[in-house]
Amino acid sequence: QLKESGGGLVQPGGSLRLSCALSGITSDAHSIGWFRQVPGKGREGVSCIGLHDDNTRYKDFVKGRFTVSRDNARNTAYLQMDNLRPEDTATYYCAAREGEMSYDYVCYADYEYDYWGQGTQVTVSS
Repeated sequence: QLKESGGGLVQPGGSLRLSCALSGITSDAHSIGWFRQVPGKGREGVSCIGLHDDNTRYKDFVKGRFTVSRDNARNTAYLQMDNLRPEDTATYYCAAREGEMSYDYVCYADYEYDYWGQGTQVTVSS
């Protein structure tokens, strides 16, 4: 019901835009979270967007570099990633949960989400 795309190989300082296509669930009734994972480590929350475009949250390590957005008409959410660093290398996942995103802990807790995509690989390397 969620499918990510847009990953790839990029040089440090470069940009990528990840897309998360929703199907089978009502886009405008679900908040969207973005997570990432590297081998041997657990998933970590990166950013999220609530039901309204002005309800966005970012972890400090991506603040000012990543931008989360959504287009309910297209049933799609996005994660624009600029000024990428080698440490951003990971598999990126989008996830959806019904309702508004009212607290930071909800945004970044993977157990709060009901639907997950399969992930897309992002590699930042020269």
